[in-house]
This record gives sequence, structure tokens and C-alpha cells, in this order.
Amino acid sequence: MAEGPKTSMPARRKARKRALDVLFEADLRDRPPTDVLTDYVARLDRPLPGHLDYAIGLVNGVAAHLDRIDELIASYAEGWTIDRMPVVDRNLARIAVYELLYVDEIDDAVAITEAVELARQMSTDDSPRFLNGLIGRIAEYASR
Repeated sequence: MAEGPKTSMPARRKARKRALDVLFEADLRDRPPTDVLTDYVARLDRPLPGHLDYAIGLVNGVAAHLDRIDELIASYAEGWTIDRMPVVDRNLARIAVYELLYVDEIDDAVAITEAVELARQMSTDDSPRFLNGLIGRIAEYASR
């Protein structure tokens, strides 16, 4: 069966994309993610999409654990500092690491695959391979 239009994207992928939008904006504007999230939700048309709760949970979770998440990313990003990473990659990694560490119902492989797929759609040609390796190393650490 052929893949449908982007609007048929699974709900959690849509939620991750929305969380990425918020975290990307917060990162670029150097604002707290929770403040950007409040503004973002206020701009959305009503009724709010069903997947928004998961997106809100991702943004709030990343914000609450940002220091630990960034510490892990910096430790496992071979040859990269967190500040040198493309903004999209840095925030996709943050979402995936949050899911690896704090969202029990998401399998590690799903967190990795989703970050890689969004990187394929939204970032550089090298980003999927980079994120796959980075998040894979963190998943190995987290499963010990």
C-alpha cells in the first residue's frame, strides 16, 4: 500500500514534530521552552489536536530534565559539542533522549527511529546517521 500524504502521519510523530517546533524556537530565541510552549498553544486553532497532550509532555519533560539530557548528549556526541550541532539535530536528540530515559511506554528503537526519520525530513543529509549513532550510544548506556 502506498504511503499517504503527510497528514496521515502517526499521532506521536506529529506530537514529536510539534515538540521539535517549540524546542527549536526556544533554542533559537534563547527562551525557556515552557514559555514558548504557552505561546505556541495559544496560537493554535481550536479544537486542539488530540496529539497535543503528548507534544506538551515532551516539551515539559525535556525542559524539566534539560541539564541531564544535554549532559548525556555532550558526553556521547563524538567529535561534536552540543553548541555546534545543528539546532534541529540538537532538539531531536533531546526529545529522543527524554523518551529513552523517562517515557516507559516508548521502546528505545522507536525513539531512535522517530528521531532519525524526522532528521531525514527536516535536517542535513548527515543528520540521520549522526543521530542514529548518538542516540544508539545513549540507549546502550541507559539500558545498563
